[in-house]
Amino acid sequence: MKLKLAALAALAAASFAAEAHFGMVIPDKAAVADQKASTVNLTIAFAHPFEQNGMTMARPRAFYAVADEKKIDLMKTLKPARFLGKSAWKSAFAAKKPGVYQFVVEPEPYWEPAEDKFIVHYTKVVVPAYGEEEDWDKPAGVKTEIVPLTRPFGNWAGNTFQGVVLVDGKPVPGAEVEVEYYNRDGKKKAPTDHHVTQVVKADSNGVFTYTAPWAGWWGFAALTDADYKLKQDGKDKDVELGAVLWTKFD
Repeated sequence: MKLKLAALAALAAASFAAEAHFGMVIPDKAAVADQKASTVNLTIAFAHPFEQNGMTMARPRAFYAVADEKKIDLMKTLKPARFLGKSAWKSAFAAKKPGVYQFVVEPEPYWEPAEDKFIVHYTKVVVPAYGEEEDWDKPAGVKTEIVPLTRPFGNWAGNTFQGVVLVDGKPVPGAEVEVEYYNRDGKKKAPTDHHVTQVVKADSNGVFTYTAPWAGWWGFAALTDADYKLKQDGKDKDVELGAVLWTKFD
């Protein structure tokens, strides 16, 4: 009996560890259209979005917006919050003029014992304001990021989305990209564990393609190994870098 219980516990731990991690930056509106409702409220978290499992997120190292090739520091806007029962963050930003705003989070490294490595997910979302459509395909200058090749707003469910994976500003051939749906109301049910996180590979130019089957927020996380290690209990450990982009399909 003890052996059977131990086996079940190990299986449960392995199943949980298999869930994909996603940095999350989710705005309460996908676009700003009215000056009377110009404030974008953002939820900043770390979680398994499809299965609705939250993870504790430390205060980010950096949080900012990029618009018109200018960087706007938003660290002072961060306030503690709860997301799926875990520590998270929230922010409010008033879009006062037309533009395409890229909101970017650079987190503290997250130690994941189950994978024996650190995880650092550089996460962004793109929000247009007052009909502006320029610069949505411009890099934000992050260590690693997904630069959209499909406009990352104003898309329908069923549209095909493409992006290019960059590390240090250069495309990453064959990068693995995990794709997951933010199952906000919990109504979507996966027929198997394999359906929870979709996986696609970038081509030789670092370009990946995915067709979103449902309306809602979808996260794309391009995973690469860092060229450095971090200490944990005095030992060097690997670091997984994630370039995460969230976009909504209507």
